[in-house]
Amino acid sequence: MTIAVDFDGTIVEHAYPKIGRELPFATETLRQLIRDQHRLVLWTVREDALLQEAIDWCKERGVEFYAVNRDYPEEEKEKNNHFSRKLKVDLWIDDRNIGGLPDWGTIYRMIKENLTWQDIIMENSRMSSPYNYPERKQRSWFSKLFQ
Repeated sequence: MTIAVDFDGTIVEHAYPKIGRELPFATETLRQLIRDQHRLVLWTVREDALLQEAIDWCKERGVEFYAVNRDYPEEEKEKNNHFSRKLKVDLWIDDRNIGGLPDWGTIYRMIKENLTWQDIIMENSRMSSPYNYPERKQRSWFSKLFQ
């Protein structure tokens, strides 16, 4: 997969224009995603020296992005007649997600096991409930005819 990753509030705590403290397991998870053959794109509002500072910070921790604020490394706005600021990625990791940013262990598990946010919520609600809810099987439309 190609995965866009925000920087401030996602990899590090919000401290813009400074670089905040790393969120627990952020760079460790990003390194593992790279080892798993995912392409990571850094997608941030940082520009110029502040952007380079973020890139260098990540690189010092072993996280090298496939591209930065673009779909692929060689992309140039002037040479791409289909250029769009919206990236063409499979997944976004950003603290501005609806529901906020899950912890990095959950993020990795969702990607690795192809889980949705709803899968995680349902799993957590079953675990915290005193009742043992059975998994609901989806009935086919044909079986519903013969209730």
